[in-house]
Amino acid sequence: MAGNKAAEFNPQHFGWSVDGKVATVTLNRPERKNPLTFDSYAELRDTFRALKDVEDVKVVVITGAGGNFCSGGDVHDIIGPLVKMNANELREFTTMTGDLVKAMRACPQPIIAAVDGVCAGAGAILAMASDLRYGTFEAKVAFLFVRVGLSGADMGACGILPRIIGQGRAAELLFTGRVLPGDQALEWGFFNGLITPDDLQADVAATAKRLADGPTFAHAMTKKMLNAEWDMSLEAAITAEAEAQAICMETKDFVRAYEAFVAKQKPVFEGD
Repeated sequence: MAGNKAAEFNPQHFGWSVDGKVATVTLNRPERKNPLTFDSYAELRDTFRALKDVEDVKVVVITGAGGNFCSGGDVHDIIGPLVKMNANELREFTTMTGDLVKAMRACPQPIIAAVDGVCAGAGAILAMASDLRYGTFEAKVAFLFVRVGLSGADMGACGILPRIIGQGRAAELLFTGRVLPGDQALEWGFFNGLITPDDLQADVAATAKRLADGPTFAHAMTKKMLNAEWDMSLEAAITAEAEAQAICMETKDFVRAYEAFVAKQKPVFEGD
C-alpha cells in the first residue's frame, strides 16, 4: 500500500472511507458478523503500517457493518485451515496477526473503535488495540479463545487487556471466554462511553473530528509515549516526557495556541 495520501488506499477486504482528516475502516461481511480472513488480517496490518506515512489522515475509526463489530477469525476460512498447518505455518500466522496489533500501536493516528453487537475473538482484540473504545448496551465483548481450545495469550491480550481493565478482570475474561456486556464493559473501563446504536457512528465521528481538529502532532506524541512508558520506571518516564514535551513546544501549533489565547480566540491547529 504505497503513497502518503489516503485517497491512494484501495483495500479489497474491508471498507475504507475518508471524511476530512478522519479515515474509517469498516469490516463489511455483515452476513457473517464481519469475521476476519487471512487476507483481511494481512490487509489491515499493511494499512495500519502504511498510515504511519500518511499525512492527510489524523484519526482512524474502525467499526463493523450490519449492527456487529467483528466475530473474530472466520471459522471456515481460518480455523479450518489452521488445524491442517504444520508448526512453522502456524507461527507464521500468529506472527502475522500479532503484527496487526503492533501496526495499530505504532501508527501515530489515534484509533477509535465504534463497537456494536458482537465483538469477539480477534474482533475484541481489534477493539482492545484501539486507543479509544465506544460501545452500545447491545455490545457483547468476548475474548473467547479458550472456547476453541486456545490460550488467552493472543495478539497481545495478556499484555494490553490488564492495563485497560486490571489484572484480575482480564484474567477472568481470558480464562473463561465469557461475554462482557456493554454496561459492564463501561463499568470496567474497557469502553470509554456507551452510545445508542442509532447514534454510535455519528457520535464517534464527532469525537474523531474533534481529535483531528486538535494538535495532531501532540496527539501522536501522546500515543507514542503511552506505549513507550509501559516498560519504563517512573523516573525514566518523567525524563522521556520532558524531552517529548519540549519537542511539542517547538511546534507551530503551540505558538498558535498561545496567540489565540492572547487574542481571546479559539486556536486553529494544523498539526505542525
